[in-house]
Amino acid sequence: MNNLKFALLTDGSSDQVLLRHLEWVVRRHVSPTTTIQSEWADLRTFHPKPVGLSERIQRASEFYPSDLLFVHRDAEKQDPQHRYNEIESAIAFLSSGVTPAVAVVPVRMQETWLLFDEFAIRKAAGNPNGKQDLGLPLVGKLENVAEPKAMLLQTLRTASGLGGRRLKRFRGRKAARLVAEYIEDFSPLLELDAFRKLDLD
Repeated sequence: MNNLKFALLTDGSSDQVLLRHLEWVVRRHVSPTTTIQSEWADLRTFHPKPVGLSERIQRASEFYPSDLLFVHRDAEKQDPQHRYNEIESAIAFLSSGVTPAVAVVPVRMQETWLLFDEFAIRKAAGNPNGKQDLGLPLVGKLENVAEPKAMLLQTLRTASGLGGRRLKRFRGRKAARLVAEYIEDFSPLLELDAFRKLDLD
């Protein structure tokens, strides 16, 4: 049985939800008998903290040894190509021995890649059988959403079906972290250029 291990270096701790997306992508390209292991490269406790993307990639390679390192940077309001160039330059700056790396650059932010699966959103909101209209954008329009994080949180609130005090107590950020766990099929995202760049062919 083959084994493949990858690590994910992210902008922030909430972005580790991308591990689910990447596991799905990697699974498409390996034998069904391959065991996949994934790990979030958590650099928050490092002292001194790594400064700059090159140093962060170097530390992730050293302390989270793997076959492949995914390097995440949100495009936010910039041209995504700027982020690809940034990651490529950071890797080129390093000496040999760095884990082979793949750039992960969602247009705007990672929440963009969560706004397509209605059932996963309803389940994360604790109301899987809800019938509320969530108003999710078409997949091809996801990258046009100006504030995907705000949209995801509001969509989860709507999907919860709660009102009044119960809605005020609803933990939207916790629910947002669960959405990716309930997505079984990420193939709709292949409609987006940024996600297709991860398809490793």
